[in-house]
Amino acid sequence: MRFIKPSIASLACLLASASIAQGQVTTDGNDLIIKTNGGLSVATTDGDYSMKLGGRLQWDYNQAEENGIVDEDAFDIRRARLYVSGNVKDWGYKAQFNIGNGNGGTPEDLYIRYNGLSNGMTVTIGRQKEPFGLEQMISSKDNSMLERGGPVEAYTPGRSDGIQLNGTAGDVYYGFGVFEDEDSSGTSDFTLTGRVTSAVVNTGDSLVHLGLGYTTRGDDISTVGLEAAYSVGPLHVQGEYFASDNAGVDLDGYYLQAGWIITGESRPYSKGVFGKVKSTDVAGAWEVVVRYEAGDGDGNYSDIELGRTDATALGVGLNWYANALTRLGIDYTTGDDENSTDTGSEFRARVQFAF
Repeated sequence: MRFIKPSIASLACLLASASIAQGQVTTDGNDLIIKTNGGLSVATTDGDYSMKLGGRLQWDYNQAEENGIVDEDAFDIRRARLYVSGNVKDWGYKAQFNIGNGNGGTPEDLYIRYNGLSNGMTVTIGRQKEPFGLEQMISSKDNSMLERGGPVEAYTPGRSDGIQLNGTAGDVYYGFGVFEDEDSSGTSDFTLTGRVTSAVVNTGDSLVHLGLGYTTRGDDISTVGLEAAYSVGPLHVQGEYFASDNAGVDLDGYYLQAGWIITGESRPYSKGVFGKVKSTDVAGAWEVVVRYEAGDGDGNYSDIELGRTDATALGVGLNWYANALTRLGIDYTTGDDENSTDTGSEFRARVQFAF
């Protein structure tokens, strides 16, 4: 029996050693930088390789009325997305998919980007946002009002498959691309879309932004977009005007918006767009915003139950940026159909977590 005891002890030591070895982490190559402040990202110290996992979840409650009668009263997912992005040396990529409301697997962004050109230029191939409009180019998680305005929904294109060239030259940012456009009948055609913006004043404390956009849809639709924005300290103002030739019919629309960050923060700005307000206090940041909008003929006022019509609307909102990832907001918008006596309104509340 004596020879058994050493054998058992030896076996126990071997098992313990194996268990410890299974928990070891080894690396091969450059050291890694791991960040968790806004998504999970891993990158090599030389920046040649990176990967980031992120997403957003927006739960909304909205109650909408037409002519004083409630016809929408729901608590539902507004957006649920996951994405992975990163780079391998001069090549970048992003794959972002919807995962909620029966849209599982539907791609939002799905592209490859080449970053190796001079002067900060990039070429992006795949599904992406067409470069047009200020509010449209700002992320849905960063706009001050919870939903984009009717004229923006009506006149600006969204995401399409195509190829785009982007770049910066000082305070000028530009994007031009050729995209595939599919009409309501399912027929595909190529469209041209471009946008140029300039921060004509950018002192750090104050900003003046101007922009111009142009897009064609098929052979008979072309739209010009003008944009302007001003911010100083906690105050920010922006507006856009759209003029469209739709098969010989002239249409237009515009909005004006102003916001004030009560707690004193400024709205961040980079490459022709505004970002999400970042709190400088553990109690979070508070923002109030007001927007007036009007659209001619094709304004999309579905949120206030008026549909595509000539209408005016006035909205007010309040946001609480609790921390870098969490935002709570409420909006109330009311509007009038200019072609009838119909009125519409919507109250919307949102809880957002974006990482």
